[in-house]
Amino acid sequence: MSQSFWVGIAAVTVAVVSWGIQLPVAKDAFDVVNPYYLTSIRYLGAVICLAALVVYREGLSSLKYDGRFVSLSFFGVIGMCLSPTLVFIGMSMSAAEHAVIIVSLQPSVTAIALWVMGKSRPNLFTIACIAAALVGVVLVVTKGKLAFDGSNRALIGDFIVFAGAVAWVVYSLGVGRYAKLSTWRLTVLTMIPGCLATILITAVMVMYGDIQSPSMADYRSVGLELAYLTFVGVFAALLAWNYGLRKVGALNATLLINLMPVTAFAYRSWQGVKFSSVELFGVALVVLALAANNLMQRRQQLAVARAG
Repeated sequence: MSQSFWVGIAAVTVAVVSWGIQLPVAKDAFDVVNPYYLTSIRYLGAVICLAALVVYREGLSSLKYDGRFVSLSFFGVIGMCLSPTLVFIGMSMSAAEHAVIIVSLQPSVTAIALWVMGKSRPNLFTIACIAAALVGVVLVVTKGKLAFDGSNRALIGDFIVFAGAVAWVVYSLGVGRYAKLSTWRLTVLTMIPGCLATILITAVMVMYGDIQSPSMADYRSVGLELAYLTFVGVFAALLAWNYGLRKVGALNATLLINLMPVTAFAYRSWQGVKFSSVELFGVALVVLALAANNLMQRRQQLAVARAG
């Protein structure tokens, strides 16, 4: 394989590892800055950087919506506001390791969504892999016990994270119709309304006293976390992912994204968190099920290519 391919693999791996670490990092920051402010700040910083990059690459006209403002804003609010906000809120009620394993189900949720929409019925192998992945998630959340002995708050948080994962799938399927827009332009045009919606929601909640504004001392105490979440977790990781995606293709990139839960659990272990053998088995089951389905898709794609 060419050097360009391996550079692409490295880029995708950097992105996936960055995303795997960002949820535990965000969870640590929640002790000081609430999820609403955290989401607003990280996306505001990221959208400024990405908008500047897009203008540099494609010119000032790239920020024009050209009659797509309503539709792009709709999906932008779902993907760039609702999805990260729900994931962060749910994670603040539960655990980072739960969140990352639930988020990793997005390929399975996408397959089910396409099935429901009547576009593509998954084969029996894919259905089996989805079922195995769901079993793995249940093992992680319940620690292998028949009855969930955690708090109701944590269980509700897990469902909220899942809702956030579903919102991202809706966004991904929705923006697929804008193939004529460059990846960077599409990202910025959806991120702008998503970021503004997040800031508006945060401002309303502060106005009605539902949340408290962090102090400058609070921001300084989690400065490194905020910098990581904004410039590594969003900006740099997105650059690396899109670069690598073009070099290695969607199937290879999707296969590597299964490293995200492994990275998150490794990071939490480094922080001193102890996991039971059942939890680790659940993580392995999710990763192996998703990877097996990806490899099967690769095999089918190669067979179709050879037949053509």
